[in-house]
Amino acid sequence: MPEIMPALAISAFTATSALGRGLAAHADALIAMRGGLEPNRISSRPLDCWVGRVDALESEPLPEPLAGWESRNNRLAWTGLNQDGFVAAANAASTRYGARRIAVLMGTSTGSIATTEAGYRDLDDDGRLPPQARRPAIHCLHSLGGFVREALDLHGPCMTVSTACSSSAKVFAMASRLIATGWADAAVVGGVDTLCDSVLFGFNALELVSAAPCRPFDVARDGISIGEAAGFALLERAEQAPDAPRLAGYGESSDAYHMSTPHPQGAGAELAMREALARAGITAGQVGYINLHGTATRKNDEVEAALVARLFPAHVRVSSTKGYTGHTLGAAGVLEAAIALLALDHGIVPGTLGCSRPEPACAQQLALQSSRAGIDVALSNSFGFGGNNACLAFVRAGACT
Repeated sequence: MPEIMPALAISAFTATSALGRGLAAHADALIAMRGGLEPNRISSRPLDCWVGRVDALESEPLPEPLAGWESRNNRLAWTGLNQDGFVAAANAASTRYGARRIAVLMGTSTGSIATTEAGYRDLDDDGRLPPQARRPAIHCLHSLGGFVREALDLHGPCMTVSTACSSSAKVFAMASRLIATGWADAAVVGGVDTLCDSVLFGFNALELVSAAPCRPFDVARDGISIGEAAGFALLERAEQAPDAPRLAGYGESSDAYHMSTPHPQGAGAELAMREALARAGITAGQVGYINLHGTATRKNDEVEAALVARLFPAHVRVSSTKGYTGHTLGAAGVLEAAIALLALDHGIVPGTLGCSRPEPACAQQLALQSSRAGIDVALSNSFGFGGNNACLAFVRAGACT
């Protein structure tokens, strides 16, 4: 197991999803158990499912200086950046350290592929993309990292991670390493993914999409609901923000077991969780809340439920929040990290929306209804296709470490 790592302050964070724009909207929806899923009306041809969609992006183009990055994904990124005073916090950090000393680390699974799809549906008579789509920078995954770097006028290391559903959890681990080794003094981490045909019909082809709102950890669950989201966090050395919550630990692993099915015993996921606890210097019994990956697929929830029951005592409260937002793919890590941070800041244990008959293995730990509780430590699990696993450990300032 790894040694205890220096904790990092999370001096600002924000989230935008089908629950609304900003942290207050998310906290209110989680306490009220008010979900954001709606019937799918966005795919280019009919698909009977429910989605988590962010409203009004179609009428909110990027500002003129950023127009070259125009795409739905980057519109959502811009909307997300402009919540909860995040741009001001990033600007203040740039003044404090210098723009070259702040890393930009983004996670996404699709980038701006919806814009690429639209271009291919509108080829000209010569079979070329239409003029508005002839912008190479938006037709790659790094469109997100490049856009955020320019939007915030930062000039430090810039990377875009694409490891499916763990993408925007892994950027927290990357930030920790860059700051520890002196490559950066702070990092803007985040993730954005938007709804598109490739995702909707791709997951449907794998028979993983439910026709009804998803039901994480319910014994009758039958698949995911897909959503879109943007989330960002600013990480700095702990002394810079003594009252801010901490990234206290992280764990990463790769099962290499199957392209789309988790390891039957959750071997890699267990390793990631154990590493996160070890780096944070905390025990399983000190954890107050775990935001589970909880996709509402048969195998994921079965394996994760057994893993949680095996590793954590019965008093640890756990839930999946994908019944509120849908599975936001490459943005799931940062969105659910934000929810874990809200659990610390506001004492929220979100209920598992959509679950009425819980998976027996974790029924004792699974929160079905939202409640208030004092929480010092929260974990967030993100397990991607191919067994690419990440777990983040967050600690309330002044607690446990």
